[in-house]
Amino acid sequence: MAHAYTPGLKVTRATIVKKERRLPLPGNVLVKKGDRVKAEDIVARTELPGNVQPINVAGLLSIPPEDVPAVMLKKEGEHVKKGEPIAQSKSFFGLFKSNVTAPVDGYIENISNVTGQVILREPPIPVEINAYIDGEVVDIIENEGVIVQTKASFVQGIFGIGGERIGVIHALAKDPDEEVTEDKITEDLKGKIIIGGSFVTAEALRKAARVGACGIVVG
Repeated sequence: MAHAYTPGLKVTRATIVKKERRLPLPGNVLVKKGDRVKAEDIVARTELPGNVQPINVAGLLSIPPEDVPAVMLKKEGEHVKKGEPIAQSKSFFGLFKSNVTAPVDGYIENISNVTGQVILREPPIPVEINAYIDGEVVDIIENEGVIVQTKASFVQGIFGIGGERIGVIHALAKDPDEEVTEDKITEDLKGKIIIGGSFVTAEALRKAARVGACGIVVG
């Protein structure tokens, strides 16, 4: 069959590979320059702001927006649990009460006497980045990440689907023209990066996912 090759792609048996591992927001770098790391090691950590939940307290309690601060049971900055009352109004000489409860865990970020809305911020979302490759931390990006260096074989692909994966390489194909078919995917490929030949079938991809293979490289 015909072979496709994109000029400019790098293929080398041995080279120095440097990988920059950077957080999306400033955070904490957990390693030092000169440290040896494994691919799975967490090298930096941060937290993304949680999702915002607007609550129309004025509308729910049928009160004017300017009255909202007076009926709040929680102040700005206070943490709340899902289902916990955050506002309460009284009617008919205090005999009947109406409550507004928190739809999710979080904290009160803002109480507006203009819109009558209360902004509830959900808990922060933790974000961690790993080293991605075994190697040495050769530089620290302050509050953001690291640069990891290693000696490796390097094959540059055209495109990838599914995000970053780490696993033990397993050469499945014996010939560059060989296709990876469903019958060649076995249970012992769990945790492996499968190196195939020219093509992988859809059935083989689905079975590889079922057995827990980490990835497939073909072409």
